[in-house]
Amino acid sequence: MAVVVRAGAAPMWWLGVVAAGIGAVPEGVTGRRIGVLAGAALFLVGAAVVALVRRGRYTALSREVARAGKYDVLQDRAVTVRAWRRGHRWWLLLGWAVALGSAFAVPAAGGMLLAGLGTGLRLKAAWLGRLERARETLLWVRVDWLDRRGGRPAGKAVKGLRGTGVAAGDAAPGGARRRTAALV
Repeated sequence: MAVVVRAGAAPMWWLGVVAAGIGAVPEGVTGRRIGVLAGAALFLVGAAVVALVRRGRYTALSREVARAGKYDVLQDRAVTVRAWRRGHRWWLLLGWAVALGSAFAVPAAGGMLLAGLGTGLRLKAAWLGRLERARETLLWVRVDWLDRRGGRPAGKAVKGLRGTGVAAGDAAPGGARRRTAALV
């Protein structure tokens, strides 16, 4: 579940940083100083809102974890990330274009907001990772319960979560890539 949440964090962060960097060039209507200060405020608010929204639903789903069965369809981390990014590429591109276009009114603010949304997703994935470590169970959403774009891990279609041991699969708790020990 944390893999789906974390899948959008990196693209949003990097597109936001690029949009903020390019967006700091024009003076804009409000001026650079006000734009960057507004962007910093939007970054913090966006990160906090994304990190905190729907935590109750995630917690409720994590309380009723069923052991992953033989016929549950669970997919690797790389496949999940690729499916999410493919399914949301136009939304990411549109968000980047809007963030870049808003720089002519309020320099850097839109890009900083987009980066804040990516940071909020990373914080939510880290929170889910702490939840997984505390329960010593990786939380999985069945692939057929995700929406057609590979997202909404706590949506209405998700009736429950599946659990495996923390060593299962290629994802570590929190959705990060599992680090393998180097062979000597």
